[in-house]
Amino acid sequence: MELTPAAVEAEYEWVRDRAPVVVPLINETRDRLADCFGVEVGSVTADAYRDEVTHVFADGTRAVNVAAYVALLRDLDVTGDYPGFVVDEVLGRELAATVAGGQPFSLLAQATFHVADVMTHTDGVAGADDLDAALAAGVQTRLPGWEWTERESPFAVDGA
Repeated sequence: MELTPAAVEAEYEWVRDRAPVVVPLINETRDRLADCFGVEVGSVTADAYRDEVTHVFADGTRAVNVAAYVALLRDLDVTGDYPGFVVDEVLGRELAATVAGGQPFSLLAQATFHVADVMTHTDGVAGADDLDAALAAGVQTRLPGWEWTERESPFAVDGA
């Protein structure tokens, strides 16, 4: 695999165009998490997804890494699938974290990846469903809708 600016841009377009598959998975994941935690979580639109993908890829350092994970998962297949379970899970989890950004969001995206992953099956190579789950987990973590991310933290130190 060779990652050039053109290759990164092609992966960007592919990820943006994945909105019809990823956005419903984001909203299904948010609904499931809301039920688990007894909270309300805002839904995500296709436009919000595409805008957030644009923000992710606007950071060249992040973009090249996201593009690499996406390309690897789009092509990853293992005969019999089960032996490849670990590698596609690792790549998916890391893609979700990279999309989400730094702590604590990257850890939340990794955890959310596993929730989204058990709720999806994508036809194709072994990495395909992990790719969709990772995009859903990473993007949904970045977007508004969670009350705790939309208020001031009670742990902020005055004057710091």
